[in-house]
Amino acid sequence: MMGMTALKRLPAEQRPRERLLRSGGAALSDAELLAVLLRTGRPGLSAVELANELLASCGGLTGLLDARGERLRRRGLGQAKAAAVLAAVELGRRLARAQLPERQLLDQPAALARYLALRYDVRDQEVMGALYLDVRNSLIGERDLYRGTLSRTAVEPRAILKEGLLRGASGFVLFHTHPSGDPTPSAEDLAFTRRMAEAGKIVGVPLLDHLILGGGGRFVSLNRRGGW
Repeated sequence: MMGMTALKRLPAEQRPRERLLRSGGAALSDAELLAVLLRTGRPGLSAVELANELLASCGGLTGLLDARGERLRRRGLGQAKAAAVLAAVELGRRLARAQLPERQLLDQPAALARYLALRYDVRDQEVMGALYLDVRNSLIGERDLYRGTLSRTAVEPRAILKEGLLRGASGFVLFHTHPSGDPTPSAEDLAFTRRMAEAGKIVGVPLLDHLILGGGGRFVSLNRRGGW
């Protein structure tokens, strides 16, 4: 039972839970924060070591964003612990959503990018979607449109614009992820953005921005870059 009691043998001031209460979350590593949720490890492995194992298997902290219960579960991490991790991830998503400004959303591309990164940061595939806004630039809906290896030429504007019309949107923001971590737009990205802007203008649901999300919080706003 060595691993399950290893943290208890540490001086109180060095234990993750006590350090969290004393100094705040910034004082702990990702694995230590996760260990607070897990509470215990398994025989031969402390909670922090189990947390490191979980992070490694998921591809790091952002890998937990797309994790499902069956992917999390392993020896020492059963149903209750998996549920605690999933609940913490969902709270993070909801907190990001709550921090979006109620008005003038287009003036806050960084807030939008943070929110989208928490919801759609998937490292092994590209994700494309749209955010729909009303006349006050408030968010009224969103849609995850495509996942996988995308060819811009195969993406039809019709489905994106139809959703906007059904929601009564006054405009929409496109977004997609670059699993490579580099948000630099490709020539295909720029051509697709121009195509969507032209289609949106025709039906009266204009394209307001196109955010490309990379890794580490990096993003590109094609509106601010003058992409069309």
